[in-house]
Amino acid sequence: MEQRITFFTLGVNDLQVSADFYENTLGWKRSPMSTENIVFFELNGIHLSLYNREALAEDATVEPVGSGFKGFTMAHNVGSEKAVDDLINDLRNKGVTIVKEPQKVFWGGYSSYIADPDGNLWEIAFNPFL
Repeated sequence: MEQRITFFTLGVNDLQVSADFYENTLGWKRSPMSTENIVFFELNGIHLSLYNREALAEDATVEPVGSGFKGFTMAHNVGSEKAVDDLINDLRNKGVTIVKEPQKVFWGGYSSYIADPDGNLWEIAFNPFL
């Protein structure tokens, strides 16, 4: 199998609420490929898609139940510690749940975590090694 990811799909509880978060809170642009049942965002060569959680579980032939930590995070890296602070403050002002306040971290960077409407975790980070 080729080492590549094309789509990263999040199963969401309310497609409109999640689409609104990514479009209006984060300021991302919806892809023209989007339909009333699935929303796509183009992200530097891969796509993030939002799809109904129960329908996604049905497609994968698994149960849609589950809560707590999902076992993965997504990351958005910025160019400085100040950029982390500024972005977190902007998101806080927009009502985004801040899970972890910005701080220096064990691996040598500086990061914070936010949650989308379904509790998916996004790390907002400055990595001085990138």
